[in-house]
Amino acid sequence: MKKIKLIDEFKAFALKGNMVDLAIGILVGAAFNKVINSLVNDILMPPLGLLIGGVDFSDLSVAMQLPGSTKEPVLWNIGAFLSTLLDFFIIAWVIFAIVKLMNQLRGTKPEKEAENKECTECLMSIPKKATRCSHCTSSQKK
Repeated sequence: MKKIKLIDEFKAFALKGNMVDLAIGILVGAAFNKVINSLVNDILMPPLGLLIGGVDFSDLSVAMQLPGSTKEPVLWNIGAFLSTLLDFFIIAWVIFAIVKLMNQLRGTKPEKEAENKECTECLMSIPKKATRCSHCTSSQKK
């Protein structure tokens, strides 16, 4: 009897709306990551490399070796880092654009800055530019 109850609890947990939404989000995010990597590595980096003298960013690295060492030099992969950094900025920009578009479609507008403030003495709401409270007449220092 306990096994059936445990299975029922697991089904209830696994089939919750949030769990399914999370799984879908992870799958879409993984696919989106592939698209962004291709955009950066296959579309943006080649012309950028051409502009700065035919450099392939993915191969851009600096060999480091201690003086007098006979071991293989260690590679400092600057190009891989630059590609990853560019990936990050592109993803951040796309997410910003998507959120902005979604807010426009929903009719949500950014919050306006408050026009009122609280009096420092009586805590009543007064105009933001007020220099004296209209309720308790205390001076409002800025």
